[in-house]
Amino acid sequence: MFHQLIQKHLNADAQENAAGEVETAPDASAATTTAPVAAPVVETAHDDFDWSVDKRNVTSYTKEEKEKYDDVYDNTFIQLNDGELIKGIVVGLTKTDVVLNIGFKSDGLISLNEFRDIPGLKVGDDVEVMIVEKEDRDGHLNLSRKQARITRAWERIVEVHKTGEVITGIVTSKTKGGLIVDVFGMETFLPGSQIDVKPVTDYDQFVGKTMEFKVVKINETIKNAVVSHKALIESDIEAQRAEIMSKLEKGQVLEGTVKNITDFGAFMDLGGLDGLLYITDISWGRISHPSEVLKMDQKINVVVLDFDDEKKRISLGLKQLTPHPWDVLPENVVEGNVVKGRVVNIEDYGAFLEILPGVEGLVHVSEITWANTPINAKEFFKLGDEYEAKIVTLDKDSRKMSLSIKQLSPDPWNDIETRFAEGSRHTGLVKNITNYGVFVELASGIGGMIHISDLSWLKRFNHPGEYTKVGENIDVVILGIDKENRKLQLGHKQLEEDPWNTLQDTFAIGSIHEGTVIRRDDKGAVVQLPYGLEGFAPNRHLNKEDGKSVGADETLQFMVIEFDRNEKRIVLSHSRIWEQGQFEEREAAKKEAKVESDKTKKAVKTIQNKVEKATLGDLGVLADLKKKLDNDAAANAADEPKAE
Repeated sequence: MFHQLIQKHLNADAQENAAGEVETAPDASAATTTAPVAAPVVETAHDDFDWSVDKRNVTSYTKEEKEKYDDVYDNTFIQLNDGELIKGIVVGLTKTDVVLNIGFKSDGLISLNEFRDIPGLKVGDDVEVMIVEKEDRDGHLNLSRKQARITRAWERIVEVHKTGEVITGIVTSKTKGGLIVDVFGMETFLPGSQIDVKPVTDYDQFVGKTMEFKVVKINETIKNAVVSHKALIESDIEAQRAEIMSKLEKGQVLEGTVKNITDFGAFMDLGGLDGLLYITDISWGRISHPSEVLKMDQKINVVVLDFDDEKKRISLGLKQLTPHPWDVLPENVVEGNVVKGRVVNIEDYGAFLEILPGVEGLVHVSEITWANTPINAKEFFKLGDEYEAKIVTLDKDSRKMSLSIKQLSPDPWNDIETRFAEGSRHTGLVKNITNYGVFVELASGIGGMIHISDLSWLKRFNHPGEYTKVGENIDVVILGIDKENRKLQLGHKQLEEDPWNTLQDTFAIGSIHEGTVIRRDDKGAVVQLPYGLEGFAPNRHLNKEDGKSVGADETLQFMVIEFDRNEKRIVLSHSRIWEQGQFEEREAAKKEAKVESDKTKKAVKTIQNKVEKATLGDLGVLADLKKKLDNDAAANAADEPKAE
């Protein structure tokens, strides 16, 4: 419109100037024409046409005037760039569009949908728009109010992100992982974790609501913003927390709500500030889990035990609101009385019984039974079991109590000599087995040990477990009583006569018996003999006649070369059997040679007695006889056995 008004104004001036010139000029031929100098071009049909002359064939402007008015005309337009924000005036409304004048050479059209937030829009209103394109392919001015609003909204969002200002937005819809919020006309993202301090599962309840937010994150590249409502709540909570912390004092009693229960305690909401109630401060008595005493959302009074301003930590106590049980013990809890308690803890040295909540006593392993045999407290007691016990000692100042179970019954060792006299026979239960013996219980609180050497007369055991097992019954004889140390010396083999006294003749030295090698090692072999006896054959006595050595599981003849009744030891030899046979053969040959030699000597003596004078022939015979005797003597000397 502006350029049309300017054009009318220029035309009027031209007409006035033309009239003046006509009046001053004596005739039309006297008028001067000033035409612009054109660049050399190819001549066309109208190149001789002077465009500066109007229809009355008179010139309108000089060159200087033309330039002046061109400047006036150009200055009526505003210099615009694509993407620029500019104010415009509504000059027209249609059913679908808004006509907007921004001072450009043409007006722009914007869809009415972009003005839905302004229901009373009318001609003359000022609105801000963005120049999307000054001239599109159709020559139209392309404007957008939506883009202008988004740009302005993003500028504001960036600003409030820097300042931390609280803004208001409308939740428009639900999306994956959160909500979409309209802030200043721009869509922002509200993650589900930033809706509230408590977990939220139903997002639909927030759609359409107007809420306050803080901009917590922006992305300049893609112009994306993340807002948070939780940050406002946390900010309020932090303010409340700071106020509460400033007023806290140790020993102060507060009301709290149980908001979370864990294995180690419970978290309490103190009205904007959280505190921790440790499991050990919930009850004077032992509890396995806080849920035994507390429930979720339960309101209770707690006392402030300690707090840390910097770390914002508060330690709370519940049991401290009641007197310590040791300070208000009942009258019946005194030394010598019998009490009932529950096993709350078991250690190697004993078990703790809870007599009252917060009042415990120790039953030492030495106070479980009158027996002097080792007892494992973890095998005797079970958590939660109840026992009666006698209070042996009680110290209120140190809050310690010792208990005894065995003292509930008389000491069975008082009449031990009568009930379990030396030499008497009994049947007991195997309670424990060690490397050196077997512990046997004869009666409640009375027991003793069978040494490994007293298990059998005939067999030697590497471990008592080879003979008996825990839980089996075994017959014993009382060998000795140690009343002071509460020990009984027991025997098992003593139930029978010592067979070694009668076997001395059977296994005399030099006797030969059949035996089986049951074990072989570097030193020799253990040989199983008749009547359940075992013997030992050293390695040098295990050689066979063929040069090989006796192996395990072989059954052969063995000679007894040593028998010790006191040490219960038999030494055997297999080699001695075949070596003795060879020796006997040599002895027989020696005896036969000696007989022949005696006969020859007798014959020589007889001849000497008969012959008075020796002849040469007789001397020759005597020489032969002497030579024979010498040969026989040498042979006998060679056959003599060497000493071992």
